[in-house]
Formats: sequence, C-alpha cells, structure tokens
Amino acid sequence: MQDLLKSLQANTKKHVIDTFNQYLIERQVPESRLRDAMQYALLNGGKRMRPLLVNLVGNMLKAKQQDMNVVSLALECIHAYSLVHDDLPAMDNDALRRGKPTCHIQFDESTAILAGDALQTMAFDVITNLPMSAYANAQRVSLVSELAHASGASGMCLGQSLDLLATNEKIDAKALKHLHSLKTGALLTASIRMGAILCEQTKATDLATLTLFAEHIGLAFQIQDDILDVTADTETLGKQQGSDEANNKSTFVTQLGLEGARDELSIHHHQALKALKALPYDTVTLQMFTDYMMTRTF
Repeated sequence: MQDLLKSLQANTKKHVIDTFNQYLIERQVPESRLRDAMQYALLNGGKRMRPLLVNLVGNMLKAKQQDMNVVSLALECIHAYSLVHDDLPAMDNDALRRGKPTCHIQFDESTAILAGDALQTMAFDVITNLPMSAYANAQRVSLVSELAHASGASGMCLGQSLDLLATNEKIDAKALKHLHSLKTGALLTASIRMGAILCEQTKATDLATLTLFAEHIGLAFQIQDDILDVTADTETLGKQQGSDEANNKSTFVTQLGLEGARDELSIHHHQALKALKALPYDTVTLQMFTDYMMTRTF
C-alpha cells in the first residue's frame, strides 16, 4: 500500500513541474534572475503534500487531472512563497531548506522577498488563467476564495504572525493548537477542500466531513514535524535539526513532552480516520495518507 502512495506522490511531483512549465509558456514569463529564484523555491525538492491531497481527494470524487494540476500548482506557489519568507532573517533566519541553501542564501535577500511576492501572485494567476474543464472553470471564484482565505490574514499569515509573537513566550495548549491550525493546517485544509470543489458530485455534507478530516490531518502533520525536529538528524530533515528549540519556539514537544506529543498525534490520527469512515466513497488512499502522518521521517 505504501508503494501505491509513493507512486501517487511521484506522479504528483511530475504534474507540478509539467504544469509550472506550461504556465511559463502560456503566460510568457520572461527569463530573469527573479524567475530563476521562483523556480528554485518552487521546485527545490519537497514532499508535495498539498498537491498530493488535492489528487487523493480529486481522484476519490472523479475530478479531471488537468483541473487538479492547476489547483496543485497554485497551492505549491503559496506554500513555496511562505517558506521563502519564513526563512528570511526577519522571520526564522534559516540557511537550509530541503537540504539546500534557502532562497535568500542562494540568491540574496531582496531577490528572495520578490520571489516570494511573485509566487504568491502567480498562484492566483494560475487559478484564473490556466485551462480547466467546463465544470472547474465555473468554480474559479470559489477556488480563489478558498486559497485567499487560507493563505491570508485569517489563515496561514495570521498563524505565522502568532508563531513569531509566541517565540520566547510560554503559551498554553489551546493557543498552540490554534496557531498551528492556521500556520500549517489552513493550507492543508484548503488543499482538501479545493480538491473536492473541483468535483461535480461533491455534496455539502462531503465537504463538511472532509474539512473535519483536514483539521485533524493539519494538526497531525505539525505534531509529527515537531517530533522530527528533536528525533531526526539534519540530513534526513533537509533543514537544521533542533531549530525550533534553538529559536525558542513553542512546539507540541516543548508543551507536552516527546511522549505526550506522540499521544496527541495518535489522537488526531484516530479522529481523522473516524471522519473518513463517514464518507460514502473509497477512502483507501486517504487512509494510507493518514497512516503516513504517523510514520513519516522527514
């Protein structure tokens, strides 16, 4: 079963690259140092979790592949821009990302800022302009709304702001969950919801159940990240091991201890699987993804 998930992940990565190249041609993006930095940030490795979720949900509900490709690229643009900006000296000040120099180290700080800005706007250009099926074309406004809400002042950006404010501070478990439901969870939730929005058969009840599933997946993803920050090595992680502790960040491990964090991860794993059982579809690959949250090593 894990081989199937890895195969789907590899195909998803290829679709992201191919759609990015399609975008460069269709939108006639000129060659420049800025474009090089954008490409470096977007295609410089990564697990492609958000595109994978779009495809897992979309395949379950019979979405068109080109529609999923468009949404996947848009989500990866937002994710890549957020990482570029998070790594900047004014934020987390990281020099390593995915085993390679961060964008501002590879290029320079001003180019990295502009690359992040351009990737953010590219996400919405992708959704509004790349070819999609007739049904998905009619959903473009809904898709833009989902992405904007998840990535802006009510979602990911707010979460990053709360994370910065919590640095060097002690916050309670409720505040920590809220922070990460926004910083990490909002875009993961958007991936699942946008995958469902592409599908004509999706019912309001399906979307509500998938949203509940996504909320638990988002927290599980972050908890495992926090665990790996103290249990994995730098080479495996592709970023500096122990960076959360070094930066005095509030994490599930510092809040609950290592075993407590693992127990919390198990709770969200169970709740995510419970949500999937309520869906009247073949959820095998989503179950596999949920199990993967428990065992991933990077």
